[in-house]
Amino acid sequence: MLRYTLMRLGIFVGCLVVVWGLVYSGLAPRGLGDSNGLWVVLLALLLSAPISFVVLRGERDRASEQIVRRVDRAKANLEANRSQEDAADDTVRTQEPAQGRAQGQTS
Repeated sequence: MLRYTLMRLGIFVGCLVVVWGLVYSGLAPRGLGDSNGLWVVLLALLLSAPISFVVLRGERDRASEQIVRRVDRAKANLEANRSQEDAADDTVRTQEPAQGRAQGQTS
C-alpha cells in the first residue's frame, strides 16, 4: 500500500514539475491574478490522475488484494473471538443447572 502511495505521489510530482515548466515557459496559460500556484497544482492533479490510473493498475490491484486479505483476517479473528465467547457462555449455562441440582440434593 505504501509503495502504491509513493508511486502515485511520484507521478504527481513529475506532472507538477512538467506543468510548472510549461506555465513558466509560456506554453501553458498562467492562472488568473495570484492564482498561478493553485492553477499549476490543479493542472498537475488533472494530468496525474489518468496517468496513475493506467500506469499503476497492477500495483493498485496488488494493494487492493492486500487490503482484502487484511479485512478477511480481521473478520476471521472477530469470528474466532465470538465463537470463544459463545463456547464459554454455553459452558457456564450448562454448569448452572447442574450446580442448582447439586445444591438441591445436599440440602
